[in-house]
Amino acid sequence: MNDLTGFQRDLLYVIAGGEEPHGLALKEELEEYYESEVHHGRLYPNLDTLVEKGLVDKGQLDQRTNYYTLTRRGRRELEARREWENQYVDF
Repeated sequence: MNDLTGFQRDLLYVIAGGEEPHGLALKEELEEYYESEVHHGRLYPNLDTLVEKGLVDKGQLDQRTNYYTLTRRGRRELEARREWENQYVDF
């Protein structure tokens, strides 16, 4: 997880919060959070990186639409990140 960019970590959180979200849904969530446009050239290469690292699985809804889910490893990595964050931020 420590080799991911902040954008990639944010993608993991958004994927974890959805039910098999597709690329456009992820894009919309991130645009709302960042309050700026997220271009396809940024989104999809980063999703592919997460898939390559074994943190995310990519499935196909139809010929044009993919969906994304966290792998067990991806979920463990997010849990470890949350534990690490909680050491420093206690609200």
